[in-house]
Amino acid sequence: MLALWVILGILGVLIVMFIAIYNGLVRLRNQVKNAWAQIDVQLKRRYDLIPNLMDTVKGYMKHERETLESVTNARNLAQQLSSGGGSVGARSKAEMELSSALGRLLAVVENYPDLKANQNFLALQEELTSTENKISFSRQFYNDSVLRLNNQTEMFPSNIIASITGFKAEEFFEVTATEEREAPKVNFT
Repeated sequence: MLALWVILGILGVLIVMFIAIYNGLVRLRNQVKNAWAQIDVQLKRRYDLIPNLMDTVKGYMKHERETLESVTNARNLAQQLSSGGGSVGARSKAEMELSSALGRLLAVVENYPDLKANQNFLALQEELTSTENKISFSRQFYNDSVLRLNNQTEMFPSNIIASITGFKAEEFFEVTATEEREAPKVNFT
């Protein structure tokens, strides 16, 4: 009779552990989804700012068509992947291309002193800088969340429960090209 109670006690402890680990994995997966949604919010804000920035800049930069087109094309591709549910890697690459195109645009602005003094441009530039910072923080939060989830899906004993219940490691939002790892050199002085 004592052996039966010991076995039932062990089974009870195992069931409680299974439930606790499973709920922890669900919480981490939901954190990753939330973090990704926060990136989407900031990217949407960036997509909304770019047309206003482009309209302000177009009047001054008549000879910089290639730069303006590269920003527009990069924005359209990034927005298309965002609404089409592209993979994290594809979206990451498209967002880095957009950041690079914006950096080139802001560098070209140096040649247009009237534009640099335009209040609309200055306000949009400030909004874009703020948005880029928020995107950076959101990406960091996403990657931190992915790290926690991936650790749980790979560490014992939660890796057993993760494989039984279908939890998988998530993909990090990362920069792959070395030139994209370097910050664009922009001087507004």
